[in-house]
Amino acid sequence: MTWWENDPVYQGVVQAFVDRDPEEHAGGPLDVRAVLASLSREAKDAFAYDDVPWGRFPRGPQIRDDVERLRCDDADVVYRALRGVNGELADSAWSVAALAVPFLVRVAADPDGHCRAYALELAAGIVQWTPGPGRCTREELLRVTDGGRRYEPSGYFGTWGIEAARDAIAADADLVMALLGDRDPQVRVAAAYAAVVASGRIDDIRGALHTRLRAEADPAVRAGLVLAIAQLAYEHADPAWEAWAKALWSDPAMPSAVRVSAALGWLCLTDTPVPDVLREVLDACATDETARLMEPLPWMRAADYGGDTGLRRCLRGLLRPESIEPQWDDPWSSPPTLT
Repeated sequence: MTWWENDPVYQGVVQAFVDRDPEEHAGGPLDVRAVLASLSREAKDAFAYDDVPWGRFPRGPQIRDDVERLRCDDADVVYRALRGVNGELADSAWSVAALAVPFLVRVAADPDGHCRAYALELAAGIVQWTPGPGRCTREELLRVTDGGRRYEPSGYFGTWGIEAARDAIAADADLVMALLGDRDPQVRVAAAYAAVVASGRIDDIRGALHTRLRAEADPAVRAGLVLAIAQLAYEHADPAWEAWAKALWSDPAMPSAVRVSAALGWLCLTDTPVPDVLREVLDACATDETARLMEPLPWMRAADYGGDTGLRRCLRGLLRPESIEPQWDDPWSSPPTLT
């Protein structure tokens, strides 16, 4: 008999989600969406993490201890705490990771906080579906979710955890959108990465991304904003997107990274044959220098594999999918580790 078979929390989850229909518990004490929705703005702002019923969820106390350390003055302590949350996410514990989202957003929003970009990427990473190395195709890249039902190793209905994280980011959309103008370019990119997974405030978020893109001077951040806008356009249909993206990648006055990002987005949001003119743009703009510039973007890091740059791998998958080796479908595989 393994230890968890005697754990009442795990036993409760099995009874609720394995032995019965999860929908019977929608809105109840085991629904992480309802738990997060009941957490007041004042409690979140005050970091009142003890107002969260961590003990109802498998691995909840461990996440609670990590959240408690997020405001430590020691950057190494904060980093290790974030790694702890990331470890639970890597083990597909979406529900307890979602409980940390309001606090992760506030770590990022604190100008004196540590590991701010990492905290935002981690909040987004609960939701961002990255198809993994070898699957960077037009049908898979820049997708927020695969649309499938997910269960955690404990048996908890993990889809609720993902939905809870999306709702939590939407509830704090004002904080996330404000970070699009942060002084740190890494935080600005992470804010774009997080904003597009929100379940609401879509028009506001789309407008904020376009406004920031018009003001942004950093070419890598501009490239990230274009990828974020493309991802949002797929998740929430934007009829103007295709023409807008084509205008970007067709414009020789645009920085190479922006043209490449617009081309990637255009390829992922259309199913028409790749025009020769777009191939020419990519041949000219997708240089080693552009690949290095875009390498820190979370979308590119998620596609990196074996030392290959994410951009190179994405281009092969988008333009020559037959050249990408298939990847074993491991249902227990972990999402990419955030750094």
